[in-house]
Parts: sequence; structure tokens; C-alpha cells
Amino acid sequence: MQDKLITVFGGSGFVGRYVAQALLATGARVRIACRNPAGAMHIKPLGNLGQVQLMAADVRKPSSVARAVQDADAVVNLVGSFANMNAVQNVGAGNLAKAAAAAGVNRLVHVSAIGADPDSAAEYGRSKAAGEAAIRAAFPSATILRPSIVFGREDQFINRFAGLIRMLPIVPVIGAGTRFQPVFVGDVAKAVAAALDDQSGNILELGGPEIFSMLELNRWIARAIGRDPAFIEVPDVAARLLAQGTGWMPGAPITMDQYKMLGSDNVVTGKDGLATYGIVPTGLDTVAHDWLNIYRRHGRFGQASAA
Repeated sequence: MQDKLITVFGGSGFVGRYVAQALLATGARVRIACRNPAGAMHIKPLGNLGQVQLMAADVRKPSSVARAVQDADAVVNLVGSFANMNAVQNVGAGNLAKAAAAAGVNRLVHVSAIGADPDSAAEYGRSKAAGEAAIRAAFPSATILRPSIVFGREDQFINRFAGLIRMLPIVPVIGAGTRFQPVFVGDVAKAVAAALDDQSGNILELGGPEIFSMLELNRWIARAIGRDPAFIEVPDVAARLLAQGTGWMPGAPITMDQYKMLGSDNVVTGKDGLATYGIVPTGLDTVAHDWLNIYRRHGRFGQASAA
């Protein structure tokens, strides 16, 4: 991809930072297309002078998408949302694929999610599946990647639970038995870069080396930050009532759609993308200590509890 221009939609976000870095390392030029380019300024220093462009674009607006893919050699779609899911993850994905095909773009990588299923109980899963179908209809050779929960320094998953465990002596756990296969954001970025050379219409799933239940994951985090709270499994009926009663509120502990998503495991069951691309998966314990220090009683001078 040396000197090729790659447009990355949603490149200003958590995963986008790492994808941009991986692409810049190949010598590619990267155009970050997002609704608020000012929020992507942190990408600029990752590349050399002139190697990073910032552009305003909204996947829900075809004209802005068309401008963003103009003259691009490849396109990466990282856009996802828990609001306006169908408009962003389905219609938006279709807008992007159609624009890329019309512009003569050679390569397209679409990042979806494990759990994408037209029959999913959750709107999130259904909209992700519909987005994949829209991508495939307009750009049949695109590679689709489905990661499990993505973790890293800036994530909103491991950090969220670590913050709760730091504050609470008793931690309620919703969906305690649901299984996850957390995948490191750096590995996802490597897979995206590799997928640009794999335009065979593959659908690949991305998962880390370990599978945790929600309860096991919370216990792992507690040990990693040297905390020892009591964990209480929230009964399914209570979790549903909580989601129904408070899920509409900003900052709600769980929405109804998230509750429905917890009804299915989030683990690799299809073709393993990391293995396909020869990427050795990174475990939580390998990198998490780099940022979980902030949740210990004495920061980096604190000690994690024995496993």
C-alpha cells in the first residue's frame, strides 16, 4: 500500500487510531473521514508531513461519502453506533459501498461485529447483518471482519468495569454466564491492514486467545487492579426490568438492546481471521497492565492480587 490513498470512515474513534497507525506504517496515505474532523487531530502526528488528511463526512449523507472516497485506492469502514443503528450501520454502510464502487475504488474492508445476524433479537445484531448485506450487494469482493469485544487503553469495556470495581464493594454482574473472546485493538488493526490485500469476499471473525464469561472477566479485572469486591449475579428477570425501566435514560447501566445482546455468546465460531492472516492474538494479561494501573489503590506502585 506504499503511497496509496486509503479513506478510513470512522477513523477518529478508538479503533480508528490503531487502524490509522497500522496503515501509515505501510507507507500509505490515510484520509480520515468522520463527522467532526477536529476530533481526529490526534491522528495527524502518527504520520509524516502530508501523510494524513482529515475530511468531514457522514455515512448517512451520500454526497459527503462520495467526496470522501474520491481518488481513493482503498476504503475502510469502521463506523458503528448504538444510536440510529439502522441508519448508520445498514443504510450508511450501503451508501459507502455504492460510492466506493462508483468511484472505482479497488479495495474495501468493512468492520462489522460478531453477533451480526438478521434473526438477532437485538437491533444492533440485525443492523450489523443488514450492513454486511448492503456491502456485499454493492461491493462483492469486500472483506468483512467481525471482531468480538475490542479491548485497549481507550476502550469503553474493560475500563468501564474496572471503574465500577474500583468504586464499589459489591459489584452487580448482568449476563454473568455470557461468554466473550476479547480481542486486542492492535490485532484488529493488523487484520484490517492485511485484509486490504484479501479481496476475495471473505467474512472473518476476530477473537483473542482467551474466552471469559462476564463473571470471569470481572473477576480477572479485579485481580489485575488489586481489588477484592463481592460479585453478585443479577437474575435475568431483574436485568430485564432494569433495562426496560431505565434503558432509555442517558448513561443507563444497560439498554434493552444491550440486554438482548447478552442473550448470545460473543465468541469466534466461524473462520478465524487472526489465524488466516498469521497474527498471533494478544492476551489481556500481556498489555492490560499498561493502563489498568490507574485503577489500583496506589497507581503503578500498587500490587495486583494473586490470581
